[in-house]
Amino acid sequence: MDERKLESLTSGTMAGAGSFRCERCGYVLNLAASDALADCPGCGGSSFARASLFSAVQAAGQPQATAEASALPEREALLARARAEAEGPGQHLVYEQDGEMVLVPLTREWTRIGRSLAADVRFDDPTVSRRHALIVRHPDGVRVLDDRSLNGVFVNGKRVEWRALQDGDEIVVGRYHLSFLEVAADRDQARGAATQL
Repeated sequence: MDERKLESLTSGTMAGAGSFRCERCGYVLNLAASDALADCPGCGGSSFARASLFSAVQAAGQPQATAEASALPEREALLARARAEAEGPGQHLVYEQDGEMVLVPLTREWTRIGRSLAADVRFDDPTVSRRHALIVRHPDGVRVLDDRSLNGVFVNGKRVEWRALQDGDEIVVGRYHLSFLEVAADRDQARGAATQL
């Protein structure tokens, strides 16, 4: 056997296929054979045990309340920055990647989130399914739908199949935390009136 293959099997960097449950918060990850087991998207922990999707359902994917509370001021600051930088009224997704804010205007009826190269919002990460979630815009509102993902879609800490989105809602896709932002038209009118004074 190749020495590098043996090292990857014994070093713990390659978890193998199956389900793994975070021992701290209970978040369940489903990995393919070549995926590496990274830190928990729910709490950041690194201690996992093999799990079944049918056991420990009550804890699966629920982030710890303390982790949520500590992240709240950072999230509010990100939303405020995104509101200030949004160009014109409309709906947006906002998230941080590599320390940078990413603001995605929602201009089409469907916005695909996933690991696939065809995704509109792409995350190259094993915790994200190829087709993970859809953001759907209709005249009566915006909804998020779970697109048959393995690790699920969470809105404000609760796993959902679909959910109508409100301004400021947090969407968790794998290890990524996105926020739905709705910038009202009256904000731009107020900004224009202030510059004329």
